[in-house]
Amino acid sequence: MTMAPENAAQSLYPTRGEARPTKLAIIGAGAVGSTLAYAAVIRGVAREVVLYDINKAKVEAEALDIAHGIQFTPMNKVYGSDDIESVRDADVVVVTAGAKQNPGQTRLELAGSTVDLMKKILPPLVEVAPNAVYILVTNPVDVVTYASLKITGLDPMRMFGSGTVLDTSRLRYLVSLETGIAVQNIHAYIAGEHGDSEVPLWSTAEIGNVPLLQWELPNGGRFDHDLRERIRVDVVQSAYRIIEGKGATNYAVGLAVTKIIEAVLRGENRVLTVSTLLDDWNGISDVCMAVPTIVSREGAGKVLAPPITMIERDALTASALQLREVARSLGF
Repeated sequence: MTMAPENAAQSLYPTRGEARPTKLAIIGAGAVGSTLAYAAVIRGVAREVVLYDINKAKVEAEALDIAHGIQFTPMNKVYGSDDIESVRDADVVVVTAGAKQNPGQTRLELAGSTVDLMKKILPPLVEVAPNAVYILVTNPVDVVTYASLKITGLDPMRMFGSGTVLDTSRLRYLVSLETGIAVQNIHAYIAGEHGDSEVPLWSTAEIGNVPLLQWELPNGGRFDHDLRERIRVDVVQSAYRIIEGKGATNYAVGLAVTKIIEAVLRGENRVLTVSTLLDDWNGISDVCMAVPTIVSREGAGKVLAPPITMIERDALTASALQLREVARSLGF
């Protein structure tokens, strides 16, 4: 049975008592969307979480499964619906719906069919949630974000992509394995495309206040070129390995996007490598790709420009050119 969001009594778990409840809408009840809804409820990022999908039976079942565990989470209201009205007046809308990435298929190869889908679903979403902050997760996220801005005309601050927040987490995890240092104390970023041309910013990476390139490994070695390249390839190939093994990536991306949502709804001013529209960032303009950005209640704010090497800059420029070429081939 489809639950009407405006009637709290009909939702799966109604709660009261907050002066201005926050509302999170997740578009798409596939592996990523459902896992994201689960992670968001566990973290208590919003008082109301709605999962929207055109597959009525699946979206309601996914929401009901999550709702049955509400007793063990911060108090939330969660429901699933195939009615676009369920998204009305959401504070944050996260779009995960899109074509499925098959084993061996690059993210950029998904572009055409996914952008066509955005043309259909975004205008109705903006109509019912005109004041929301929109986070695009659907791959290829950088091209989809750029196209979505053109389709909707929204301010880039209010519509941005999940970028390389997940890739950055993968990078820090691999550095943690090499050093034995807690991943929370490793400060390193991946910039550029969320995909094959992404660029680790090794020159600014640190553990504590120690530059990563000066860090002595347990075996007495350093982060030389070979080790850095092995880690970079491992980060790039991670998604392909997971998709080949189980068909989709969903757990880590669910946690990564939950962190972005928290940064918005809690106004954290957190630095995250989201995919935002660039304007003369290291000479790069008119393309959406991931760079360190301050994320707050208003959305994607100030873009940071950490000092990078010419090699990193050239790699990022090449990444931007590739993304722009794909966008142009789609008519944007």
